[in-house]
Amino acid sequence: MTTREQPWSDDPSDAAARGRLVVLSRNPISEAIEAIATAVGREVVVVAEDEEGRGVAGIAALALRAGDAVVLCDHDAPDAPRVLRDALASPASYVAMMASRRRAEGLLADLAEEGVPGLDRLHVPAGLDTGGKAPGEIALSVVAEIVAEGHGRSGGPLRRG
Repeated sequence: MTTREQPWSDDPSDAAARGRLVVLSRNPISEAIEAIATAVGREVVVVAEDEEGRGVAGIAALALRAGDAVVLCDHDAPDAPRVLRDALASPASYVAMMASRRRAEGLLADLAEEGVPGLDRLHVPAGLDTGGKAPGEIALSVVAEIVAEGHGRSGGPLRRG
């Protein structure tokens, strides 16, 4: 009988190397992202907006580092542009925002006009193109993109056509 190596890793240092998933702010999509990302072994930090509707202080206090992923789940948050500027200026490995393509184009144009560096790193709209519309389906596509990026993969199908 031959022994086959398992296709997964139980090494806790693997999870630590993946970094945290930081999500702003609390809503049905961020809650689904938290559940799915936790299930795949990610530490998740959900930054809720403060009384004035700002979550910037919560993200700034986290000292983002390489391997971390930042997902802005509320493109209408008054501090969305600042959160994106700060996240793109950090060593975070993945920065994304949930938005329609139309909203994304406007925000990208504004950030480009301001001269924000690193816009080519911004994933907007966030996630893989799965066609999902429900919060859990959207969250699944976002977490799948983060996992794929972390492994240097495109996120396409495993089967060959």
